[in-house]
Amino acid sequence: MKSVDLASRKLGLRPGIPVARAQGLFPDLVLMDADPAGDQMGLEKLALWFQNRIAPIVAVDAPDGLVLDTTGADHLHGGELSMLEDMVHRMAAAGFRAKAVVAETWGAAHALARYGRAPVAVVSPGEVVSALADLPLEALRLSGMVVEGLAALGVSRIGSLAAMPRAPLALRFGPEVVCRLDQAFGRLTEAIVPVRPVVPVEVSRNFAEPIGAAETIARYIGKLVPLLCQRLEERGQGVRCLDLVLYRVDSRTEAIRVATAMPVRDVKRLTRLLCGKIETVDPGFGIERMVLTASLAEPMDRRQTVSSLISVEEADVSDLIDTLANRVGAQALYRFAPVESDLPERSFCRVHALAPEETEDWPGHWPRPTRLLARPEPVQAMAELPDQPPLFFIWRGVRRKVKCADGPERVFGEWWKNDAELTIARDYFRVEDTSGERFWLYRAGDGEHGETGSQRWFLHGIFG
Repeated sequence: MKSVDLASRKLGLRPGIPVARAQGLFPDLVLMDADPAGDQMGLEKLALWFQNRIAPIVAVDAPDGLVLDTTGADHLHGGELSMLEDMVHRMAAAGFRAKAVVAETWGAAHALARYGRAPVAVVSPGEVVSALADLPLEALRLSGMVVEGLAALGVSRIGSLAAMPRAPLALRFGPEVVCRLDQAFGRLTEAIVPVRPVVPVEVSRNFAEPIGAAETIARYIGKLVPLLCQRLEERGQGVRCLDLVLYRVDSRTEAIRVATAMPVRDVKRLTRLLCGKIETVDPGFGIERMVLTASLAEPMDRRQTVSSLISVEEADVSDLIDTLANRVGAQALYRFAPVESDLPERSFCRVHALAPEETEDWPGHWPRPTRLLARPEPVQAMAELPDQPPLFFIWRGVRRKVKCADGPERVFGEWWKNDAELTIARDYFRVEDTSGERFWLYRAGDGEHGETGSQRWFLHGIFG
């Protein structure tokens, strides 16, 4: 096991313990595969967040930390101690347990933040040696082989290691030990290479004379989009969100935003989407500057075009989806996907129109209605208990006599989600009335036991 949470630590588990042993001690232990790439990406995003709010120089201190150069920035946050407390509180509010230390060197801060006892600490420059003396050798970022070799000599603390002669240490263990000591005590500088946010692709155009006609705006959109797509191609990206900002001569701005369902670098499609929204622009007394920005860009996979090797090209409806979404809104376009659930109202969910196909499918052993009501509607029905379909039912004031029926299909509640559904049951029937219309009815309960439901009847769906 590479890491454990706080609850596991309270049980006595520690990083490095074999998984089989941990499962033998605690069979209900939850195990998750490590995701180093995801952790690194999360740290980089967190570093950018700190860079925008705390200090301009922030770097990733893998695998679980950040290092900040707060020189000249601490007074903006009420001092070093107040700054650290605010950082820890912000992380706690986001669901993370964090420790923060201000020290003279990166090495000292790294050691005290991970192996010190205080969750928040400020170490003065003259106190670094004494503050590190009682910490274990692992705090110096030494390799495991070096730590094991020093432990064989009886050295387990930084203070004992620092008191040993340097030449024999370097001769036996290499330059790593001396280098880490010098970095921690400030005798050797250690550069902090900050993370840098990715600058979005942007193109602009200034006008000697203000423009205002819709045809003129469209013509210059047609000139900016190819330049933007060319720069996106150099990065291997496609645009997902595109912003066009128009600066008017009266110091006001107008904006057009279009979004795409998947990364796009097609000049004609992007130009058409932008030009379709020109009617929303108020040019005022004229526009003197246009800026086109790819606010959200993602890596774009290359696609094989139709050739003699590929007889049929895959259908691509993303252009239609983008056109409709930018007219009526992305939230208005969706499709249904199956969800593993016995209850009909929980057996589907809304997903994006171009979301990948799910491997799950709706159960096919019992037919389902083409139209499922948003909420089951109560009906008045007459039926013989416990398993007979209704003879007639009254729905929305209309009495319908049942000609034929099929059922019951018994559906139980999902007791693992809600204790109240532990004994709940429904009996579904497909019924056809004398006019030929077919409905999906169910009785709340098994028809015998009161704890299974109210025994009332409901209409849940209509067959086509």
